[in-house]
Amino acid sequence: MTAASSTAFCPALFIAAPSSGQGKTTVTAAMARLFKRQGYKVRVFKTGPDYLDPQILEQASGNPVEPLDLWMSGEAFCRQALYEAAVISDLILIEGAMGLFDGEPSSADLAVTFGVPVALLMDVKGMAQTAAAIAVGLAGYRDDLQIAGLIANGCGTERHAQLIQEALPDDLPLLATLGRDDAVALPERHLGLVQPSEVETEIEERLERGADWLQTSGLTQLPDAVAFSPVAPALQEDRLKAYANTKDVLQGKIIAVARDAAFTFIYRANLELLQHFGAEVVFFSPLTDSSLPDADALWLPGGYPELHVEQLSANGRMRDAIQAFYQSGKLILAECGGFMYCLDHLVDLAGQSFPMLGLLSGEAVMRNKGGCQGMQTAPLPEGDVRGHSHHRSLSRSTPEPLAYGRRQRHPAPGESVYRQQGLTASYLHLFFPSNPEAIARLFGSMSKA
Repeated sequence: MTAASSTAFCPALFIAAPSSGQGKTTVTAAMARLFKRQGYKVRVFKTGPDYLDPQILEQASGNPVEPLDLWMSGEAFCRQALYEAAVISDLILIEGAMGLFDGEPSSADLAVTFGVPVALLMDVKGMAQTAAAIAVGLAGYRDDLQIAGLIANGCGTERHAQLIQEALPDDLPLLATLGRDDAVALPERHLGLVQPSEVETEIEERLERGADWLQTSGLTQLPDAVAFSPVAPALQEDRLKAYANTKDVLQGKIIAVARDAAFTFIYRANLELLQHFGAEVVFFSPLTDSSLPDADALWLPGGYPELHVEQLSANGRMRDAIQAFYQSGKLILAECGGFMYCLDHLVDLAGQSFPMLGLLSGEAVMRNKGGCQGMQTAPLPEGDVRGHSHHRSLSRSTPEPLAYGRRQRHPAPGESVYRQQGLTASYLHLFFPSNPEAIARLFGSMSKA
């Protein structure tokens, strides 16, 4: 690897697998920590909409992690993000989503679009030569996809690794064989990985063990096949300059964002866009604060309010403050967990109901199974904004929605979008840069009461 420089050349590797559950996040995080430990500046990206994996990957690499999605964020955004990372980094890692060819666009589509070589990661427990056959099939499925090699995860013995290696063709090298080690697996819960802030010491220990795990496997340097030089994007050096027509439209405005253990699902790109608009972004905690900061608008993002429902309900002074803010007619944007917080009640997995803000009639009910996920467009009056849905609750007894989200590839109505006084609320998580002008119009409608 070369030192970071002003040129847009940087080694890159795309970690993909035949399915979910193969260990992509564990291996990507361990790889980021291993090379960071060796003194390299590592930038990691996560394919598709995700809030939890990026938190782990950010702790592992020590650098911000952004989503790359050709549909939600768009090719121009992805290209610019990769270009900027390549200019200042020694290594770029991209973690895929689901299986390599799953979804439209898929991880393979993203890798091909930007010419990033793919390392196939496969849990080989219970198979040997068959692992090689699957890898060969994946590698040959598309002739425009560059495969750097195979990482065999869960490899039991040296003989196991030898059987896989001997079955692979010469042009599909075995990059590493990773032994079985439960001590490096990352803790999970109903929506995915546990947030690092909740188990910081444990995550840190597992990241260090993961780096040792890779080093023991011999994966201490990347193969020559991963050289990557992104084409300079058509956008300016700073991607935010592309939104020149919206710059400073929110100058002098203050947007208060809920951020604590209950509300953590926040895209960094969303905050950067609001700041580009000229807004001052301040943070507050619905869990522990007793009052709101002076603000012109509130943003209640997603997170895990169901895990902190009793504390949220008991913080009566904060509930009163947000209710007064709503009654003043000021703008509030509530997404997923924030939407649940805005309802009359939240029913937890034990069936116990807790009073919430009561800005919007209805209740959210947690479920052990089922839920909703997928890409959707929110048809706001200000313009279409792309995003995604991912939750294990249902809402009921809610008012008639303003509109329904449009699913990416299905005609059925998507998530309800509500508009009541200054409140816009939905289960949808919005990606602001998908339509900066619409977001500028939405937050531009706020006024000092």
